[in-house]
Order: sequence, then C-alpha cells, then structure tokens
Amino acid sequence: MLDAEAGATATAEVVVPDEGLTFICSVPGHADGGMRGELTVAGITGSPGEPAGDAAAHHSLEPDPAASEYVFHDPAAPPRAEGKVHDIELVVAEREMTVAEGVTQTVWTFGDSVPAPVIRVAVGDALRVRLVNPESNQLPHSIDFHASLVAWNDEMRSIEPGEELVYEFSAEYAGVYMFHCGTAPTLHHIAAGMYGMIIVEPRNGLPPVDHEYALVQSEWYAVEQGAVPSLEVAAAGAPDPEFVVFNGVANQYVDNPIDVPVNETVRIFVLNAGPSVDSSFHVVGTIFDSVIKEGVVLERGNEGNWGSQAVNLSPAQGAIVEMHFVEDGLYPIVTHAFNLVGKGALGLFQAGDGGAAAEDGH
Repeated sequence: MLDAEAGATATAEVVVPDEGLTFICSVPGHADGGMRGELTVAGITGSPGEPAGDAAAHHSLEPDPAASEYVFHDPAAPPRAEGKVHDIELVVAEREMTVAEGVTQTVWTFGDSVPAPVIRVAVGDALRVRLVNPESNQLPHSIDFHASLVAWNDEMRSIEPGEELVYEFSAEYAGVYMFHCGTAPTLHHIAAGMYGMIIVEPRNGLPPVDHEYALVQSEWYAVEQGAVPSLEVAAAGAPDPEFVVFNGVANQYVDNPIDVPVNETVRIFVLNAGPSVDSSFHVVGTIFDSVIKEGVVLERGNEGNWGSQAVNLSPAQGAIVEMHFVEDGLYPIVTHAFNLVGKGALGLFQAGDGGAAAEDGH
C-alpha cells in the first residue's frame, strides 16, 4: 500500500503478473467514487477481474448471526432547547454500525448516531455549531443546515481530519429541516449516514400535545458486511436500496413498538433524508387531522373537516403530522410505497394494551 499526503508525490515499484492486476484507493468510499483501475500485460488475454464492492454483489448480502445487536434509537422528540443562543458540538465518527438484524456497515456520522441527534430551536434563535473532524478519521467532512441562510463556500466548506469548523446562523423560518454532510460526493456522505433533523418552531412555539416523536426515513445501499455503503449502487439511475429505514435501523419499531395511550394527541416530526427515494408517510388506521408540510398548513377543525391520509415527502422535505388512536390495537408506521416496507420501512404504534381490538374481533 502506498500513501501520499495532499500536495505530495509518492512512488513504488510493483511486479505485474501475466493476468494483470487491479488497483484502488483504499480510503473508504474512494474506490466507489472512481479511484480504481487495472493494469494489463500486452499480448495476454483475459482481465484481472472486477474490483471489490462492485454492484454485481447487490442484494446478495447474507445476515451474519455473529453481528452485534443494533442500538435502539429512541423516537421521542427532544424538548425545545432553552434560551435564544445555542452552542452545539458535533463530532464526526467513522465507525461500524448494525443497520439491520445481522447486517453491519461502516458508517459516517454526526455525534455518533444515525440519524444525528435532533436539534430543536425556535425562530429567531442563534446557533453556533462546532463541527469536529477527529484526526483519527480518514476523510474530509462538512455540514449543511437547510434551516440556515449562509454562503455555501463559507460555513459549508469541508474540513480535513484533525480540523474544526464553526457554523453560525440564525434560524429565521419555522419548519422541519434536514442537515447533512455536503462534501463531494454528497450522495455518498448522506448514504453513509451523515444526516439529521433540525426542528425550528414558530417564535411562540407549537400548541401542546400529549406525545411527540421524531422519525427520519433514509436508505442503506449495503452490498458487503462491514463495508461503507456503496456509492456505485446509490448512484444508479433507479434507486434500489438494500434497506429503507426509520431512524437508521430496519424494523426497529416492529421489534420495539411505540407505546401510546388511546385518545391522546400524538405529534410526529417526520423527515425524508433520502438520499434518493420519495416517501409517502402513513400510519395505518389513523387520519392526520393536522399537517404542516414545508410551510403548508392543514389545521385541525378546519371548515369542512378535511384530513390527510398520507404525506408525500421528496428527499430533504419535512412535515409535522398529528393524530390520535381511537381504540386499543396496533397501528403500522409505513411509507405507502409498499415495495419499500419489506426493506425495513415499517414500525408499530401500540395504542393501549395493543391487543383488545383483536380479541374483540375488530
């Protein structure tokens, strides 16, 4: 293996066998980004074969029974941060994570979780975000807050391992916004886990409800155990992820249903982080009686009593939906693009004891 620092040149001698050889950049993600090639010997037929991580391996991933158990991501939305000025530190991690039962990936994260910890502020608040890229990392990273009004080449610039950056902005518009790494290729950094949700409430806050949750839909383009999600597969014209998930892990809210009482108001902050697949967010057995999607409002108790069955979200769009559960039972959380539900985009609300309705024959 040959290493060359930025601005430096390194040389080495290799012996090329008759069958030729392949070469790649071993920095995670760089081979998928195009840093690979092959050497052939003139007059010799055949080829050295395909480099590791080729898209031909897609959907051949077998669960590993020895893989670590996934870390449950608490769906409860945090309270709004106190005060009007917020100092936030996000430390970038490049580490292994279990993304589905028996499946691990090398992921890139903000704050050591996928998605990143939810940030919740109000219109008019000032944020000072310190982004730290530890020296132990291998890649440059950056951050882009969709809730900000700043120049791309200022706060959103990439920083190398061992560097820090301070991203300052004032939250001027209410909404459910995405933040993500914008380092090229941005597609790969989002697909590898570098995204999160920031909630900006109206200046006077949101009306009180009984329960609040935050759910982020996203995709994993996994082709090999323990590897970085594949940029080659993520970049295909027709997105075909291995998993589509809520809050980073496939089916975690099927294994751990979210308990809610009957007839209490539930608010969900929902974001589609993508990077490429649309969402049709739906909770089976309910009707959203209040929806705020990208600043468009459906109010509870509106004239005509209009409701909403699903909220369509393209990548990087967010919404706030509210509902209540009228009887004991289980209420699936899905994207109504049902080809994705079997890939892990499924969870459950358990209302009341979760079983009375079935026992009553409903």
